[in-house]
Amino acid sequence: MGVKLLPKEDIIVGLDIGTSKIAAIIAEVDENNQIEVLGVGLSPSKGLRKGMIVNLETTTSAIKRAVENAEMVSGLDVKSVFAGIAGEHIRAFNNNGIIIIPNKRNRQISRDDVRRVIDQAKDIEIPSDRKILDAIPREFIVDNQEAVDDPVGMFGTRLEAFVHIITGSISAVQNIIKAIENAGLHVNDIMLQPLASSEAVLYPDEKEMGVILIDIGAGTTDVVIYVEGSIWYTAVIPIGGDFVTNDIAIGLHTPISKAEELKKTFGCALTDIVGPNELIEVPGVGGRNPKTIPRRILASVIEPRVTELLNFVNQEVKSSRYKNLTPAGVVMTGGGAMLDSIDELAERIFNTQVRIGYPREVKGLFDRVKDPSFSTCIGLVLEGVDRKEFGYSINSGQVSLILKKMKNWFTDYFG
Repeated sequence: MGVKLLPKEDIIVGLDIGTSKIAAIIAEVDENNQIEVLGVGLSPSKGLRKGMIVNLETTTSAIKRAVENAEMVSGLDVKSVFAGIAGEHIRAFNNNGIIIIPNKRNRQISRDDVRRVIDQAKDIEIPSDRKILDAIPREFIVDNQEAVDDPVGMFGTRLEAFVHIITGSISAVQNIIKAIENAGLHVNDIMLQPLASSEAVLYPDEKEMGVILIDIGAGTTDVVIYVEGSIWYTAVIPIGGDFVTNDIAIGLHTPISKAEELKKTFGCALTDIVGPNELIEVPGVGGRNPKTIPRRILASVIEPRVTELLNFVNQEVKSSRYKNLTPAGVVMTGGGAMLDSIDELAERIFNTQVRIGYPREVKGLFDRVKDPSFSTCIGLVLEGVDRKEFGYSINSGQVSLILKKMKNWFTDYFG
């Protein structure tokens, strides 16, 4: 049976290159921009550490397997992908730019003016090994009128923009693109993974009220803070679910792979809610016999590590000085958010309401992708639907065009 041929503009492929797994989702887009998941592929990821590639060949092979698995399910032939990027190399900060509107247009603000003010906000000195990955508007001020979403067409003499600027390592971006291209795929666009997750799991009213997104991956934990509907803060904590798994392996004397299984199947973030008579079997190392222990012992290993991770996140949020601007509370997603009772532990630490963020429901194979570990991949597809309309594309081998979308970012917001 041959592959199915559909118009390439109707197909969106999200590729989540994570520390523990690589996920590919193939989706079809209908005339109303609704998506239907046609294929899902997974592959273990062994070539990354804390979100960054440390073995190019291993990562390429894992990408191939994930995409091939999705192709097999869908019957489609994949040529290009929307890929995510994350890792501890990501840095972000806020900046502003101010321009005067020329008299020749009767002081009416144009898209060129918006471009100019954003370019001015981006005109800052950053290290030569880093690049601006995204420039996201927080708000505009026209003369003395604040909180303007879209100033195009308004009249004014002075335009100010407050912008959230995200930077990353040039080599990290190059390595992601190289691994994808070595797998025989073209890169349509690269997006910051926690922003993709936000698209998949956050509701508009949460963003408007102010909300904290915590995306717990295997190697890193990403934090995004929305205030008044816009991104005000992003950060990367260089520890994730593997931090917990490693402690289980050491504390219970079991292989890493078995420790991960124990965490997913029997793990709990709160020791005091585990029944005293619950027993689990722990595989031994090096062929040694398994042993039976109370499940509470496993929880007693997990709870302090998860507490430590969430305390790191809480300190990061406090240092942003925006915590009091997030009455919608905390939304936790990513594979690490699937740990039993982690939301209850988080409520104690953050002293606010917490919910687990599940991906937005879509048509098709949603049962395969409905848990928080697929939030990024679903978000990449959703973002890809929007961005493909603007023709974003990274040409093979042209590093200078890696961030081509950044030169045209404003089309995302102003058409």
